[in-house]
Amino acid sequence: QVHLVESGGESVQAGESLRLSCTVNSQYSWKSYCMAWFRQAPGKEREGVATITKFGATNYAEFVKGRFTISHDSAKNIIDLQMNDLEPEDTATYYCAIDNGQVPATCSSRTVQGWFNYWGQGTQVTVSS
Repeated sequence: QVHLVESGGESVQAGESLRLSCTVNSQYSWKSYCMAWFRQAPGKEREGVATITKFGATNYAEFVKGRFTISHDSAKNIIDLQMNDLEPEDTATYYCAIDNGQVPATCSSRTVQGWFNYWGQGTQVTVSS
């Protein structure tokens, strides 16, 4: 069984920073190729935020470029999302997701949600103006 647990979400003021972490259970023998952070705001569809491949190649949605950084530590089974200069529009529940090791046509913020095999339960980020 593969379990993902997100943490780090909280309420902050605009302009502040947060670091989200996604921990994969320690029994997992890492083989995922594409790892991602998604988010879903109230009343909106879930959208891709950032992705990283097992080789470290990253991709970001336009609305977070230059502000967010995704990273992966395979030794610790952690996928992080550093979020700087937060805006009220970043308010959402943030989810991490990983695939089962198959190589997708593309690993990007536009990779469809259905590609990912395992998801966390989400962590809430609220940004006040």
